[in-house]
Amino acid sequence: MKLAPSSLPALPALPALQFGCFVTGTDTDVGKTLIAAALLRLCVARGWRSVGMKPVAAGGTQDEQGAWRNVDVEQLLAAGNLPVTADDINPYRYREAIAPHLAAAHEGRPIEASVLLASYQQLRQQAEALVVEGAGGFMVPLANDVNGDDAGSHYGLDDFAAALQLPVILVVGMRLGCLNHALLTQAAIQARGLKLAGWVANRVTPQMSCFEENLATLQSRLQAPLLGVVPHLSVRHGMADAAAACLRLPLSGKQGG
Repeated sequence: MKLAPSSLPALPALPALQFGCFVTGTDTDVGKTLIAAALLRLCVARGWRSVGMKPVAAGGTQDEQGAWRNVDVEQLLAAGNLPVTADDINPYRYREAIAPHLAAAHEGRPIEASVLLASYQQLRQQAEALVVEGAGGFMVPLANDVNGDDAGSHYGLDDFAAALQLPVILVVGMRLGCLNHALLTQAAIQARGLKLAGWVANRVTPQMSCFEENLATLQSRLQAPLLGVVPHLSVRHGMADAAAACLRLPLSGKQGG
């Protein structure tokens, strides 16, 4: 399978990173934010200027001032050590917890690729370590011409990842169906010409049947190192540090200018 090149413009030369990656998952609710935050904690521990980015977030709550807050964005903010704001790391935040292009259409705020890329470049100028977390799975649409009038308006997270050219870390939510989802995601990443730098087994279903056998199957089929097995973690303060204790950074995370 070979996908068309990214329809987004190429980025100019940017400062080198000690570590950079794009975090994707086999599905929604598989722990991408937890793992992205944990990777940031590992980078902070090395003394690097570290920041996360969530290009698009859908779903949240309204605070007393009327602003919409998203828990994933707040977790990434807390995990890094750069003095940035939620708007700096998350240029598009929508109220409904639905597919991003649908949420954008409902609010009349389309997701513009130029805005995403500009936000990324601004963070890249400040950081030594940059972890970009996707939304849902690897090929989630970000823009879609529902009337079919403009094929150029169709692009998704895979296009954005291809424009960044960061190595990809795949979060596999360990539950029934994960084998197929993981292998399909690997194929899509490779079809974009991106490097799968590693994967994480996140135990979203703590009592998964045949866990060790499924883990062994993934190790034999995924063409990247296993960076760690994260146990099922209850929602509490310090989750990112707990997950970080189960992970290691991939060897191929350093990015040139």
